[in-house]
Amino acid sequence: MLRTGAISASQYERYSADFNAALASEGRLTGTRKAELTAITVDLHDIAAAGLLTPSRLPALFLMVERNRQWWTTGPLLSDGDRVGFAGSELVWEYYAGQGLQLQPLGSFGKADALFTQGTRSYPRLRALLSELIPLAAQRGGALAWEYYFSFDGGNPPWTSALSQGIALEALSRAYLAFHQRSYLNTARRAVAIFGKSYPLGVRERTRLGSWYLLYSFAPGALVLNGFLGALVGLWDYAYRSGDPTAWARFAAGDREARADVPHYDTGNWSLYQPGVPDSVDYHRLVTQFLHSLCARTHARVYCVTAQRFDRYLAARGG
Repeated sequence: MLRTGAISASQYERYSADFNAALASEGRLTGTRKAELTAITVDLHDIAAAGLLTPSRLPALFLMVERNRQWWTTGPLLSDGDRVGFAGSELVWEYYAGQGLQLQPLGSFGKADALFTQGTRSYPRLRALLSELIPLAAQRGGALAWEYYFSFDGGNPPWTSALSQGIALEALSRAYLAFHQRSYLNTARRAVAIFGKSYPLGVRERTRLGSWYLLYSFAPGALVLNGFLGALVGLWDYAYRSGDPTAWARFAAGDREARADVPHYDTGNWSLYQPGVPDSVDYHRLVTQFLHSLCARTHARVYCVTAQRFDRYLAARGG
């Protein structure tokens, strides 16, 4: 990359220093700390060996190296699934046992949404969070995508998710409302492109009625309803705020499929996570939330009625 001019000499020196510092720390650590930091440097090596270490991925990957070096040399041991942050940063990180600390795009954009809903007192933190997140997106087949750089459920990195991309669109649209800066909509426009690309590069699975947007770009068979509906909420929000015809088309293609499929995820007394798999209580609440959001936006009867039914199911279980 340096030889071809894809990165500058200062970037080369900074990334090399970060990687060498991580390797040096590995040599001084033992036990879990050594294993987790080693997992990060091996992961980066494997991505490079696969020919997937592109210039746009460097900021996120080397931030991951630096944060893991920092945590495993100074921070406490963690339990699988713990989420953590760092002083002076708003980004959300999650611990995956055996794979170190991983940047959590969904959690970070979800935090951005929460900061928006808290009102103007939280807007400075919202701006700061998005100023960190936006540069960490990668070019993925011509689309802007916030990727995941660890192995998960049979998928190898880098992969992306319709849900995290959808929540990103929602957060960026809300940032536009907060700050009246079109740069947020411009970033969202570039992120919409992933919904037009088929898996495994993108998140689209073509259907007879339009499109299903996949929770995991590597798993076309995992038709997870909450991920699909969350993506539609984000697409609608961006399309409504921007008037972007491409975003409206992507939303419409998914909306046609979702209206037909939602009733099949209703068992009569609970919701399904994917065909044949009941939701946990938390996922039942999540999919109900997305149904209420789509009801409020589209007024489509199937979303409104199903949301009400799912509310009753939860109430019947004492939830």
